[in-house]
Amino acid sequence: MTQQPIANSQQFIAKGQSLTIQIEDLGKRFNREWIFRGLSYSFSAGNTYAITGANGSGKSTLLQVLWGQMPPSKGTIRYISGDVEIAPENIFSRIAIATPYMDLIDEFTLEEQLQFHFKMKRSRNNMTIPEMIDRMYLTPARHKYISNFSSGMRQRVKLALAFFTEADIIFFDEPGTNLDHQAFDWYLQNLHSIPPQCALFIASNQPSEYPAHAHKLDIMGYK
Repeated sequence: MTQQPIANSQQFIAKGQSLTIQIEDLGKRFNREWIFRGLSYSFSAGNTYAITGANGSGKSTLLQVLWGQMPPSKGTIRYISGDVEIAPENIFSRIAIATPYMDLIDEFTLEEQLQFHFKMKRSRNNMTIPEMIDRMYLTPARHKYISNFSSGMRQRVKLALAFFTEADIIFFDEPGTNLDHQAFDWYLQNLHSIPPQCALFIASNQPSEYPAHAHKLDIMGYK
């Protein structure tokens, strides 16, 4: 197999190609327990992948391995952009993440939280902070401290940070957590507005949280 060149940071910033993830014989274990193993797959741009399985089966662990937060115990992960392989330490600027366990900064207002995030990330379609807050239906709370947000409002902020970030790959872990019916409809509307060239990963055991056309990967098949 031809070896792709590894992109340096200068090449990486000047991106222009869609990003794919190729994994081979991937496995993760804690102590002697395998969370998953023997997983080989090529995740392509423009597709949605539903990572399914019972609670505690390892869906979240797989996502964290895929986005580079957690190293695999065996196997390989390669991030490919065009004919260039992206070094794992450079993948951060190409992805967006929304999980129930990700931290928001309680001491920030909503505006400050968004400003902080988008100092490190680019907004999709050059969206402004006021436009984001308006699309979140949280304009009355723009100066409210995150510490005073309900669990549902916090989850909406986490999802918005992913929806409104310019990214090639977006990871959602249990995206419907703490959302009421109205907020869940908001999630689905924004999910369908994501540019078609993006790759989406949705870890969930609720079929309502991912599109019917999603490619399903049941983690229980890789124990």
